[in-house]
Amino acid sequence: MNKIVFFLLLPFFVLSQHDNFYEILEQDEFKENINKDGRLLFDIRTIEEFNLGHIEGAINIDYYQQKLFLNFFDKIEKSKPIYIYCRSGNRSRKSSEILKKLGFTKVYDLEGGYKNWVKSIN
Repeated sequence: MNKIVFFLLLPFFVLSQHDNFYEILEQDEFKENINKDGRLLFDIRTIEEFNLGHIEGAINIDYYQQKLFLNFFDKIEKSKPIYIYCRSGNRSRKSSEILKKLGFTKVYDLEGGYKNWVKSIN
């Protein structure tokens, strides 16, 4: 009986433990938020991808250059929310896990990445 109760309550405990560290934002909300003063916006694609087009004001830090990536973000103030994007959302999701380990408290990610950003502009 105790096992049944445990498994019935497990989803409740898991959901109550959820922190609000990482949030995926739709394009309109992402755009509105990054246009506010003092927002930190990072494009984590390769330099080649960045040079083909990027969101204005973004700083390029290549996810695949892990040593540079870690050294750069280690120097950023951890209490400020940051906004990240990649091509489609895969690298930014992986990056958020790294950023959490580095001590960041809030990361916002662009839904669908830059690919979605460009698609909606056209």
